[in-house]
Amino acid sequence: MKKSKRSCRFIARKFFIAFSAIFFSLGAFAQQLSVSGLVSDTSKEPLIGVSVLEKGTSNGTITDIEGRFSLNTKENAVLVFSYVGYKTMEKKVTSQMSVTLQEDAEMLEEVVVIGYGTVQRKDVTTAISTVSTKDLIERPITSAGQAIQGKVAGISVIQPSGMPGGELSIRVRGTTSFNGSNDPLYVVDGVPVDKIDFLSPNDIASMQVMKDASSAAIYGSRAANGVVLITTKTGQKGAAKVSLNVQYGIDKVIDNVKVLNTQEYVELQRELGNTSLPDGLTDQTNWFDEAYQIGHTQSYQASVSDGTDRLKYFLSGGYLDQKGTLDAAFFKRYNFRGNIENDVRKWLKLSANISYSSTIKNDLITGQGSNRGGVVLSVINTPTYAPVWNPSNPEQYNDNFYGANLTHPLENMERSRNNKQKEDRIILSGSALITFMPELNFKSSFSLDRRNGLDTNFLDPQKTSWGRQHFGIGSDERNRNTVITIDNVATFNKRIAKHAFEAMLGTSYTKSEYLNSWINGTNYRSSDIETLNAANKIDWYNTGTAGSEWGIMSYFGRVAYNYDSKYLLTINMRRDGSSRLHPDSRWGTFPSMSAGWRISSEKFMESFSWIDDLKIRAGWGKTGNQSGIHDYAYLQRYNIQRLAWFEEGKENVLPTISPANLRATDLKWETTTQTNIGIDFTAFSSRLNITLDYYFKKTTDMLMNVTMPSTGASSISTIQRNEGAMENKGFEIAVATKNFQGAFAWDTDFNISFNKNKLTKLMYTPMYEDALTSDHVNAKVVRNQPGRPLGSFYGYISDGVDPETGNLIYRDLDNNGKGGNPGDQTFIGDPNPDFTFGMTNNLSWKNFNLNIFLQGSYGNDVYNASRMETEGMFDAKNQTTVVLDRWKIPGQITSVPRAGFNIKNSTYFVEDGSYLRVKTVTLSYNIKSKFLTRAGITRLQPYFTANNLLTLTSYSGMDPEVNQWGNSGAVQGIDWGTYPHSKSFVFGINVDF
Repeated sequence: MKKSKRSCRFIARKFFIAFSAIFFSLGAFAQQLSVSGLVSDTSKEPLIGVSVLEKGTSNGTITDIEGRFSLNTKENAVLVFSYVGYKTMEKKVTSQMSVTLQEDAEMLEEVVVIGYGTVQRKDVTTAISTVSTKDLIERPITSAGQAIQGKVAGISVIQPSGMPGGELSIRVRGTTSFNGSNDPLYVVDGVPVDKIDFLSPNDIASMQVMKDASSAAIYGSRAANGVVLITTKTGQKGAAKVSLNVQYGIDKVIDNVKVLNTQEYVELQRELGNTSLPDGLTDQTNWFDEAYQIGHTQSYQASVSDGTDRLKYFLSGGYLDQKGTLDAAFFKRYNFRGNIENDVRKWLKLSANISYSSTIKNDLITGQGSNRGGVVLSVINTPTYAPVWNPSNPEQYNDNFYGANLTHPLENMERSRNNKQKEDRIILSGSALITFMPELNFKSSFSLDRRNGLDTNFLDPQKTSWGRQHFGIGSDERNRNTVITIDNVATFNKRIAKHAFEAMLGTSYTKSEYLNSWINGTNYRSSDIETLNAANKIDWYNTGTAGSEWGIMSYFGRVAYNYDSKYLLTINMRRDGSSRLHPDSRWGTFPSMSAGWRISSEKFMESFSWIDDLKIRAGWGKTGNQSGIHDYAYLQRYNIQRLAWFEEGKENVLPTISPANLRATDLKWETTTQTNIGIDFTAFSSRLNITLDYYFKKTTDMLMNVTMPSTGASSISTIQRNEGAMENKGFEIAVATKNFQGAFAWDTDFNISFNKNKLTKLMYTPMYEDALTSDHVNAKVVRNQPGRPLGSFYGYISDGVDPETGNLIYRDLDNNGKGGNPGDQTFIGDPNPDFTFGMTNNLSWKNFNLNIFLQGSYGNDVYNASRMETEGMFDAKNQTTVVLDRWKIPGQITSVPRAGFNIKNSTYFVEDGSYLRVKTVTLSYNIKSKFLTRAGITRLQPYFTANNLLTLTSYSGMDPEVNQWGNSGAVQGIDWGTYPHSKSFVFGINVDF
């Protein structure tokens, strides 16, 4: 009975509402309205994945593959349309809606992440560059650092080696430190880290590079080389989103080095007389084909994100597998990331991030001659008459080269085939943001970065001559590094009319603990068991454990004033105390300031309506560096030497100790002072953006390993001191244009950077020599001394081949009548480029997108030490076909000297390393169909990418982008059997649903 009455009242109410609606001409039959519509851009192209949300509720949806949506809403509701890269629009509902979103060219850069805060792009007073991340998922890159290459003015990024998983050399406005690190500080979601190879590029939401001291000084002691701020993706309010990216690519090295065949090799050896070869030798092996292969890269990345007004989350995971073009070299990475944000209360926001990665790689021996296991050079140096396997013992690699001191590339690869480098890394971070009032908040953050490394090696006791010599070799090295960081930051913001104020105070505490152990063994019975429990002989001296700790305590603050976004001023201060330095000089103070004047806001600029923005800015600041010293640098340390207790009469012998270093109690901070002047210009409705910067950097009190005079009292020859000074000055230009807009769109980003580096002062030692080249020459080719760029090449000037003797003519600089004496040496090359550049063109038409990225360097020299081994003609190694043009008879005119010529470090091996490279070309297509819409797929985008497609260079080696000394600041631009880069062709697909 009750149910019947309730039903009658409900019917009566509905009737009354309907009657009232008609009577008052409200145009609606009920409170619910079924809404459908189309969302497109100004060129009438439908927009996929636009968030459509009923204002004030969580009721929403997203547009499908055709830009359409449908939603049930309340009467008179307002829908909010939002899409990345477009201005948010609010519109009152109707049953049928057509919505056009306006592109917001500056929205992606509207808020810029800075040290411990954010700022609007228009109010930036420092040199901060934003790295575009929109094409990362379509580029075959393994490290997030590769995303910076050629994309930011003032940043030099090279990959010194083409080894899978190889580290990058990243320089922000030149080389700053001699012995210390020159890498920028990476801050990922507020957590400082030293490397970012653990991070999947697909997880990156934004990257900011803080280039000048006025922006980076807030990070104090670790910001001398610039700061890269990385923010990872988070969940967004709206419908849940699932994304999948799949890539598969092939890599190939082009054989551009031709070697002598057997007949040509025999003729050369008869001229040299170094070895006795039997008659009847024929070509048996193409060593390039045996050593090099088609490499491959496969990547699978997936993510899920969702969010409400109070809770947002993002989860991602992936797998990367890179197999090198030289067999045995590989890199694998498993990665997982989870980000969550929760507005617990209006005044309390909690966030937590977890990142886990597991990497494993295997590096080959490079930068060594073929007689020392160098793989790349042995491909060239091994005579083609030799077989791969020993004819008398098929289980052993051939080692019969008739007296030649070399091993072939497959044996050299076998020596490092089982050199596995594994690392598990987990980064946990959490923060609590408390808002006391709209103007005042306090953020407390905690992070833990733990790395567990395991490096193992096993060398078969039979296959290789080195393995047979030691009856097999095994090693096991383990390390654990834990870094804890605790930050507390209070921020106050206040706006009064046109006056805006910001004050920030904070503290940061960092502690690191490092532990490692290592054990080595030999004498294996067989290769059946590779672990060290099968080694019969444990290395007595090369087994042990170690550990160290360091910590930094920091206090920092910032004050900023902004008048109507026209007159801008920012002052920063940071004070750091490091446990590595003596208590008397432990603390360093790093101030900075910057100011900006937005000229375009002045009344006298009102007539220039085509100018959107014109701003002049200037900054000055100091940053520090202490990475080049030991964790206990100011303390006396000791070496422990074991004694053989198992020998007769030494049963109770104790180990000996001896000094490990010379104490330097007056060590202080290495400091870089930088001044920056810049101009930001935007015009023609943001279709033209230009940024100009000039900077001057001076590094003083450089932390160096100072060479001491040799004495009989101590065997220690170096001491760590604040030794020298260095300068970098340069000019940067960045231009972004929107050439065409509409159905056909074309955008261009171009940047070019000029930098001059000079070592200006050395206090105790007049110069430093480095970089030994060929064993035959046995001389260092790099000399660092005041007045010269860092890493300058030093040797003899070669004036060609003497037609009478066939030797190289070395210029007589000491005027003693004879060239080639030590006094004739001089500086012969500079590895630092005059400028570097990059240009990206994005073109789109209908559903097609084409991205072309060019990158290059000009004016840098490369010392091709590989040619000393492949054209030196001093022993029984095979050579390249270049030596076919060698001098043979008196009077012959040629550029190639005779066999057995007077080889020295000289300009004969210095080459122009300038290059222009088509780094990537990507073509993609957005597939649209009703079937996909019904299946819930909002994006289906296959693409094809060619990497390192074309390189224009006069360099004769396999690749001009090399440095066998890796990320060294003191030695750069040397090619000595370095693992070459390869061309790659990648097929991929992006799917969102």
